[in-house]
Amino acid sequence: MDKFGKSQPVKRVEDVRFLTGAGRYVDDIAPHDALHAFVMRSPVAHGVITALDVDDAREMPGVVAVITGQDLLDAGVKVDISGGAVTNRDGSKGVKPLRPVLALDRVRHVGEAVAVVIADTYANAKDAAEAILLDVDDLPAHIDLSFSGEPLHDAAPDNQVFDWGLGDLEAVDAALESAAHVIKVDITDNRVICNAMEPRGCFAEMVDGRLHVSFNGQGVWGLKADLAKMFGMDAEDIRITNPDVGGGFGMKAFNYPEYPVVAYAARTLGRPVRWMSERTEAMLTDNAGRDLVTTATMAFDADHRIVAYHLDTVANMGAYISGFAQFIQTDLFSKVLMGTYDVQAAYMRTRGVFTNTTPVDAYRGAGRPEAIFVLERTMDEAARQLGVDPWELRKKNFIAPDQFPYTTATGVTYDVGEFARVLTRVEGEADVSGFAARKAKSAAAGKLRGQGLCYYIESILGNPSETTKVDFVEDGALIYVGTQSNGQGHETVFAQFLSDQTGIPADKIKVIQGDSDLIATGGGTGGSRSVTVQNTATLATVDKMLIDFGAFLADTEGVDAAAVSFDDERFRIAGSNLTPTMLEVADMARAAGRDDLLTHTAKITLENRSFPNGAHVAEIEIDPETGVVSVDRYTVVDDFGNLINPMLVAGQVHGGVAQGIGQALTERVVFDEDGQLLTASFMDYGMPRADNVPMIDFSTEGTPSTYNPMGMKGCGEAGTVGALAAVANAVLDAMWDEGVRAIEMPFTPHRVWQTLQQAKADSAAA
Repeated sequence: MDKFGKSQPVKRVEDVRFLTGAGRYVDDIAPHDALHAFVMRSPVAHGVITALDVDDAREMPGVVAVITGQDLLDAGVKVDISGGAVTNRDGSKGVKPLRPVLALDRVRHVGEAVAVVIADTYANAKDAAEAILLDVDDLPAHIDLSFSGEPLHDAAPDNQVFDWGLGDLEAVDAALESAAHVIKVDITDNRVICNAMEPRGCFAEMVDGRLHVSFNGQGVWGLKADLAKMFGMDAEDIRITNPDVGGGFGMKAFNYPEYPVVAYAARTLGRPVRWMSERTEAMLTDNAGRDLVTTATMAFDADHRIVAYHLDTVANMGAYISGFAQFIQTDLFSKVLMGTYDVQAAYMRTRGVFTNTTPVDAYRGAGRPEAIFVLERTMDEAARQLGVDPWELRKKNFIAPDQFPYTTATGVTYDVGEFARVLTRVEGEADVSGFAARKAKSAAAGKLRGQGLCYYIESILGNPSETTKVDFVEDGALIYVGTQSNGQGHETVFAQFLSDQTGIPADKIKVIQGDSDLIATGGGTGGSRSVTVQNTATLATVDKMLIDFGAFLADTEGVDAAAVSFDDERFRIAGSNLTPTMLEVADMARAAGRDDLLTHTAKITLENRSFPNGAHVAEIEIDPETGVVSVDRYTVVDDFGNLINPMLVAGQVHGGVAQGIGQALTERVVFDEDGQLLTASFMDYGMPRADNVPMIDFSTEGTPSTYNPMGMKGCGEAGTVGALAAVANAVLDAMWDEGVRAIEMPFTPHRVWQTLQQAKADSAAA
């Protein structure tokens, strides 16, 4: 093809490479002569290390080194893995204790890295780990979300990590006191494991005196900065690369213990070292997602308008503070606290708690799915208690179009929104008027049918700055981007956008990403930032190209620069028949020795973020004899503003909905009382299967954002943000007439069947 059309549903060009086995993932590209690392991990959740003897392991066949935390300290390595802390309600900082790369005096969760064996083969490294003597005096494991039990860290004697608050508590209390109706509901958001298709992995090597680390992450600059600090190195002596990455979802955005240890081994041994996680190892050590409980209180006036909203949340941080963990259920949650509703009296309090479990951090949506889940579950509960239609209750409380720009109770300013229009559209797309007939048909077959609505809004987060560089080469152009694809289709969309703006055929544009040597700065991927922020930088780069190329042509033709124009495909020069394309001008510049015109770069910073929003409608059917929940219909109407590639947008929504359905129906992390993970394989952890996810009806009703020049709104996490409450509301709707008033995710057959049986027993006893 010569050129993509603007905003057309173009198929992903990278898929041919992936589907034919030509993808280059970190385990594919590690040097063939690399040594293998195996991580010896704690078998217990909590205890004091009384002995760690690695001498026998060092004598095992093929072993080159065995590394402990003390070895790293002796070598002068700063062993603390970075993580941020929020500001508490009293002005103090949240607790951020040392998170050692390798356990030093104590272990705090099953799977915590204790020592690393480096050997000539993976099998020899694994065998040698069996020879390590580890003695641990067990301490009681603290698993629940209470502020009690054996302290995990001296700095948190009651296991409280932080106590954070935002909003006007005095106004909320006054509104609750005088409200006509007050609704209170307890909501649990279950812990999930990300389970990216490709587990985490890395390799490290020394090249010409510089450290090169390749890992399957979501950006290169964070790890570069971390390693420079940990090793006391000049950042310029470190190169970080991301090759093809098989899924990230937030989980791969942060530093983990294995990366600095593998880097240390490569530096000290002078040989390449590689490490790749096994699946159970990943389930034990990857940052988990969600895991919080909230009490929500919502007040209404006599006309059913919301007058106040109060949340009290306890969020599990796991055994240590991961990179952005403290901010997710606090700052990020608060960005969409009141969703799309016009309420100024709101307050949220969130406390974090340490437990002897894997650390918890970002998972697709990171705070926004949690906030919208609580809000939209509360709205449905309110509608039932008030005896009103849940759709009408939402419409009555929507922020109206003429109220924009609208500053929320937590200080976030939404630029645009037409929520009622989107809701009206989804009502037709979901055939809401036909639901009663479908419910009757299900009843005739002995099934329960329910319909659930969720209206969400999301705040696009992540680094607001980004850089784009374009190099003109002999056969086309290279575009260097600061984001990192984890499977979203960046190679297609970034080439498509540059083609749209310049007329360069998309098949002559190559996207370069994930190499700290090739682009100086970048924000990586996270918070649905990539396309909006990166393409804004591309737009700025194209502007520079047009100015520089225009001046060159004016000089060449002896005309004023104002006489040169560009029509998206060719330059036009008043009074001249010369109509060169971008590539032809680059060739002219090359021939004239103007190499300075062959590279163009620009960095931008967006002052504001965009706010995608939309409506999800789920219809589920329950077999009361087995408790099996089937999602029968699923309809989404989203407002993503202007689109570049609608096909990729649909794919992002489909994936997000699938992950939301998975959490709602099948996924649940279970630890026993001793902190042992009982769901550490796909035999035990319920990943969603094809029969859990229906065909998804997706359409858009866009209102262009005013906060970026393309009018775009991010779409990467929106599917997950809307799915949780839509499915949960549908399940409760189906069970309401059976006497069920509360049920927690995941809605597994056993849980649903038990809940229905209990409702029957309660009814009979009444």
